Amino acid sequence: MTRLSWKATELTVGELSERSGVPPSALRFYEREGLITSRRTPGNQRRYTRDTLRRVAFVRVSQRVGIPLATIRTVLGLLPEGRTPTRQDWARVSQHWREDLQGRIRQLERLRDDLDDCIGCGCLSLDRCGLANPKDALGEQGPGARRLPDPPSAAKAGAAGPGQGGERPVPVPDAGCCA
Repeated sequence: MTRLSWKATELTVGELSERSGVPPSALRFYEREGLITSRRTPGNQRRYTRDTLRRVAFVRVSQRVGIPLATIRTVLGLLPEGRTPTRQDWARVSQHWREDLQGRIRQLERLRDDLDDCIGCGCLSLDRCGLANPKDALGEQGPGARRLPDPPSAAKAGAAGPGQGGERPVPVPDAGCCA
């Protein structure tokens, strides 16, 4: 454990890691993503200003409540560079959290309400499920099984097998189900 002087104006990646509890690899990732910045010494070593501790703490708390990195980056861009943010700076930034969280709450409430019709039987009936088939969009295409594309994240991760084109068949429920 290194001893960090309280008078130090800059921190090494190891010191920042020790003080913040965030692994150096995550700090380098945050820097690549534009969430924090450093300067380089003549020996190409990273040096972080002390206010970076607050930014790292903000990133961690934001991630814990589910704020996407893109939103975190945008909000951090509203903070002043080169100085520790004031209470007023944080109050201005927290407004963005409130707006994002309110939108998420509305989305979760819609999800909860859409599940009411089909969650009881457990089959997620395709003609009534607001998740698998909103407003029976598949029914408008006529009878028979339909194919839905995998979510973009699954397709990027290579979830689709060879020759599947990123699509999967949708199971057709029993005729008597959810009637």
